Amino acid sequence: MPNNASAEKRMRQEQKRRAHNRSVKSKVKSTITKARTAIATDNVAFDASEAAVRAAISELDRAAKKGVIHKNNASRRKSRLMKQLNTTKVSEK
Repeated sequence: MPNNASAEKRMRQEQKRRAHNRSVKSKVKSTITKARTAIATDNVAFDASEAAVRAAISELDRAAKKGVIHKNNASRRKSRLMKQLNTTKVSEK
């Protein structure tokens, strides 16, 4: 437990920040899941899966810009998503 006012304030700030970061991470994870599902599903058009990947990349960039995740982490995830999109959908173009 905090022993002084500044420590109490720091705890309040950390709780707010933790809640915000958790919501951003959750949004990133859900958009990545949607993109992977769109890539893996055969009946989804290439344009739709490409749009889902673009949305996931946008969320990753936004989270990295806010400092919620590291920029290299975002870059690695974007690379993996694009690789999945290009390897599974090249034959369907």
